[in-house]
Amino acid sequence: MPNVAVAPNPAGIFAEDVRAGLTKPGQKELPSKYFYDAVGSKLFEVICELPEYGLTRADEQLLFAHAAEIAERIPGDAILCELGSGSGKKTRRILETFARRRHTLYFPIEISSSALALCRRELADLESVAIVGLEREYLEGLHEVAAARKPGQRIVVLFLGSTIGNFSSPADGLFLRAIRELLETDDALLLGTDLEKPEAQLLAAYDDPLGVTAAFNLNLLARINRELDANFRLDQFEHLARLNRATGSIEMHLRSLCAQSVFIARAELSVAFERGETIWTENSHKYSVNEVARLVHAAGFRQECQWIDGPWPFAETLLRAM
Repeated sequence: MPNVAVAPNPAGIFAEDVRAGLTKPGQKELPSKYFYDAVGSKLFEVICELPEYGLTRADEQLLFAHAAEIAERIPGDAILCELGSGSGKKTRRILETFARRRHTLYFPIEISSSALALCRRELADLESVAIVGLEREYLEGLHEVAAARKPGQRIVVLFLGSTIGNFSSPADGLFLRAIRELLETDDALLLGTDLEKPEAQLLAAYDDPLGVTAAFNLNLLARINRELDANFRLDQFEHLARLNRATGSIEMHLRSLCAQSVFIARAELSVAFERGETIWTENSHKYSVNEVARLVHAAGFRQECQWIDGPWPFAETLLRAM
């Protein structure tokens, strides 16, 4: 089973993104994609096992229960391409089902080399599955896959775990449209979306009593210290999760506990924080079923089938490019 590794994401791009986010007028921000270094990826694996965080279990249960039906709806030669594979654990059932019918080519696309390494280890025992890991941004990787397809091959894009909810509106719809533009008619997209649920349930999931999510969030500052020679003091920031009722999204922030200044050497940047000022690190939108339908149709997809988990409201939707 071949594994292909590519050059890591340059530190210069990380520094540029940190500079842009921390100098943004109004609300300081850091891109959530940088959560997933080696430490962050391991912490996220722990988060997925927490009883308060039902998203990953709902995602995996739906994939396990309906993998055969998903495969049956995509006959012929198909390439599987996953945007943000993580460890690959949730994708195993899908790959096993496709591989029973034919040799399957699977492209996990990640900006995290550690996540790709986890994915290779998790799926190393699968027969008839060739894994070609791409350490790329999502659309850059999908463009490579689409450009290399053979005549008659279909592409099945897996965008699971409700990662689409990390895009603030209208960026979520624009991103789906960008995916559609790289596909051909009748290519497929399997889209995971977390659905609306009570505020107390959401806050418990994103601010767990053990503090694992807090450690995951604060590790972003620790990563900047490690890789960009910064001097963030983690004990002077705290994790904050809150529901933005206007947008229907859970937001994660890092709040400064005092007035302070931080120097980030490799970004050539000094940043001042007021007491109580926050860095917005993640958006996690919770959709209604009707909102999902409107979103995907506007992006150029038709809904073929949808499965919904009850205990933790979550939807897997199989879409076709129109």
